[in-house]
Amino acid sequence: MLPAFGYGLSAASLIWVYWGFDWKTHLPKLAAVHWRWVSLAIVADIGTYFFEGWRWTLLLSPIAPARFLRSTQAIFVGLFTNSILPFRTGEFVRTYLQARWLGIPYSVCLSSVIVERILDGILLVLGFYVVTLFVEVPGFLRDGSLALTAALGVLSVLLAIVMLHKSHAHAAVSRSRWAAMLWHVVEGLHAMGRSPSFLGAAAVSALYLAAQLLPIYAIVRGLELDVPLGAVAVVLLILRIGTTLPQAPGNVGGFQFFVVLALQLFGVDKGVAAGFATLLFLVVTVPLLVGGAIASALTGIRIQDLQHHARGGFTGGV
Repeated sequence: MLPAFGYGLSAASLIWVYWGFDWKTHLPKLAAVHWRWVSLAIVADIGTYFFEGWRWTLLLSPIAPARFLRSTQAIFVGLFTNSILPFRTGEFVRTYLQARWLGIPYSVCLSSVIVERILDGILLVLGFYVVTLFVEVPGFLRDGSLALTAALGVLSVLLAIVMLHKSHAHAAVSRSRWAAMLWHVVEGLHAMGRSPSFLGAAAVSALYLAAQLLPIYAIVRGLELDVPLGAVAVVLLILRIGTTLPQAPGNVGGFQFFVVLALQLFGVDKGVAAGFATLLFLVVTVPLLVGGAIASALTGIRIQDLQHHARGGFTGGV
């Protein structure tokens, strides 16, 4: 049921984006893009995931001596898996790989991925709220950013309790049927939260988010669109927040939908926005498929086997 819903949502998004799209008019415009800006966008997009690898290494440092290049390789394997399989399967695959390389329980490694996503969520919502103070956006977006900020404030308090007062968290998870796995998660969160490297990981998270502006800005320049930097930030934030929920492989459909939706807020014609979303999707997807395939091949393990082991780890098999 859930896979059918996800694929249906992606299909509906693609239909909306490309309904009435004049390929004969817009394809020549895309072909006339300044390729030096496209090249910059590709390099910048790939580079952002080295920031993510750095952050993951810092988060895991109080638990195990993770290596930067190994962390980054696991991330690229996860990105490749996300591009060919639905529902963010790559998050579990890269967790399994890292846990295997470090010789730590899967659930402990999973706690670091949970922290990553919470840090991303906090920065995205705060970033969105700050941007709405300087960029003119519809009122409902400003109100929505306030609601999300309040919700994340509550989540941050709960995370702080788990990280700093594990006895309370242990008491809470001991009543769960997944108590053994959650116990490891709590232990991992506690170790990371009390480590000096946690602040470094939070700082790198900000760099990771900021670096994601560059590929979008480069494509804007490459297509010579009249879109200010503030609007580029809004596009990124709406895209990241909108594609948080697992969808079809590579977020196809949802990716184009949220890019077009964001650009239309700034008066960009839907056809132009759809062309932009098409080029941006190719720029951030095709190189990751190539790089991820290479990273996956270097593990010596088939993606199907990695997926199987990752599923086993999540259910307590590792």
